[in-house]
Amino acid sequence: MKISSKSFIHGSLIPSKHTCDGLDVSPELQWTEPPDDALTFALIADDPDAPGGTFVHWVVYNIGGNRRVLEEGRLPEECLQGVNDFGNLAYSGPCPPRGKPHSYHFRLYALSTKLNLKKGPTRVDVEKAMQGHVAGSTELVGLYGR
Repeated sequence: MKISSKSFIHGSLIPSKHTCDGLDVSPELQWTEPPDDALTFALIADDPDAPGGTFVHWVVYNIGGNRRVLEEGRLPEECLQGVNDFGNLAYSGPCPPRGKPHSYHFRLYALSTKLNLKKGPTRVDVEKAMQGHVAGSTELVGLYGR
């Protein structure tokens, strides 16, 4: 399974459109070749370079197993979102302090189950529910600095 984006390529700069300095809309993401037993997907985007430790920007789960793309700034109806570290049930893009660029990791997980979680789970809740159900994973990394 491989994840990519029309918005930026792996290891390159994330356009400001997808950050707090722009429109703060989620980038388009697409993936190929999921495992045959992928019933749903989950996506976690974070910044491991944040001053206080890894900072979560986006948690999405129960993405339909037949999906191969998340459109820019939109989620399909079946998708549910968890709480990010800004306290939002939404995408909140890169917004690092001034200085060296940070790396932003978009990790997609193919799951063999649909997650049954209470509204507004955290990243930890989603990762705990995924245990034993991850059929595959892939990662896209972008950079952003101010």
